[in-house]
Amino acid sequence: MDVRNLPLPMKRVVHLGSRSYGRLTAPGRMMPSFLICGGQRCGTTSLYRALAGHPVVLKAVLHKGVHYFDTSYDRGTAWYRAHFPLLRNAEKITERYGFPAQTFESSPYYMYHPQAAARIARDLPQAKLVVLVRDPVERAYSQHHHEVARGFETERDFGSALALEPARLHRQEELLAEDPSYYSFAHQHHAYRARGEYARYLSVMAQHVGRERIHVVESERFFAEPEPVYDEICEFLGLPSYLERPPFERHNARARQSDMDPGLRRELTDHYLPHDDALSRWLGRMPIWRRTP
Repeated sequence: MDVRNLPLPMKRVVHLGSRSYGRLTAPGRMMPSFLICGGQRCGTTSLYRALAGHPVVLKAVLHKGVHYFDTSYDRGTAWYRAHFPLLRNAEKITERYGFPAQTFESSPYYMYHPQAAARIARDLPQAKLVVLVRDPVERAYSQHHHEVARGFETERDFGSALALEPARLHRQEELLAEDPSYYSFAHQHHAYRARGEYARYLSVMAQHVGRERIHVVESERFFAEPEPVYDEICEFLGLPSYLERPPFERHNARARQSDMDPGLRRELTDHYLPHDDALSRWLGRMPIWRRTP
């Protein structure tokens, strides 16, 4: 049954029933060996679909993003484990292919939530993290369009939303870091400029999980040459890339926006220059979007 095609009320019933069953069978379920942690609007859905198609990978049950380590940590480990496949299904995959089966999920907010990295390090001490990055100017513009389309943003003008960002985010990271039960709608949905400062979030993640467990990919390169990028990710995750390559498709994508105010584009580009320089130390070269044609 494809849950995505069900009416919303029925989908909720299926999800509730599945998670209830999942809790009861939690001890016999897998835990993820890797996570796609971000960034938002950087192609995480496309990468999720590609990796979910790998023969020895079992995806999370029902949906790709569990949001346990950011907004649902209070639900507990049994709730989280309920989202993943049964160990007996993993054993069948391992027997068939001769490689250990793996499972994963993709919650892009993990990269940004102040408590997520420490929680991941504590609960998944061996898990590896995959992070996608994208031209931060385009990413910010795409996120604004996305939040407006979902009804999470009432300010339809991108420049005005950027102007509101400092007030909306005032002390939000501090409060999230101090109080495990605190939730900030603005921090999750209205951090347009801040989300593209990739290196500072990566540094926090590395402090908790170790830099060697983080693999950074430019989404522009993934979409332009998916096969070698996929092979590199498989190597990082310990997955055999030669068994069967999935079809590579682009999901939730928006074309480059040419209608952005040129002055605003220049201002954002200048803002991100030092952040791009810091990101280059992760990539080993200047990001693709900074390369001279």
